[in-house]
Amino acid sequence: MQARLAASDLACRRGERLLFRALSFEAISGSAIHIAGANGIGKSSLIRILAGLLRPFAGTVESDGAMGLVDERLALDQNLSLGKALAFYEKLDGCRDPGRAFDLLQLGPLMDVPVRYLSTGQKKRAALARLLNGNCPIWLLDEPLNGLDAQAVASVETLVAQHCDTGGIAVVASHQAMALPDVRTIDLAEYAA
Repeated sequence: MQARLAASDLACRRGERLLFRALSFEAISGSAIHIAGANGIGKSSLIRILAGLLRPFAGTVESDGAMGLVDERLALDQNLSLGKALAFYEKLDGCRDPGRAFDLLQLGPLMDVPVRYLSTGQKKRAALARLLNGNCPIWLLDEPLNGLDAQAVASVETLVAQHCDTGGIAVVASHQAMALPDVRTIDLAEYAA
């Protein structure tokens, strides 16, 4: 899996407020980047810029490889059971081993539960299963640990480490630390306008 994600001289403006400027980095296969900073500093905005969902105020983003995004938007049909909601994306994404994600994220017992009845942590694990099943080399994770218990946090850290070990890229925006080997931390406070 060969992947690359590069940001060059990025700036982000929300309303009349310039959140950050002059941010540049490059991530190649096997890279993990932790975007750190206080609430409201622009972590989620940066993830959305990298995903192509928000235009930067200045600068460019270049990527080689499909991107998968996990943020606060679940993107699963709330009226379907979790199993049926995930099956839709498994077919769409050409997933070859959906059981792996279900096992790693302890979702097996929830397959018949309607998505709308899942807890915050269960929904986050479902979103991560969808990402894992999507076979995207570039993962963009916005606050992936929110709502998770200690066991689920450890599972997510393991999944991200395995993804990077197999040549993937993970960009994790979080005010919480993640136990990842060889992670590069970018503190957005250093780029605040």
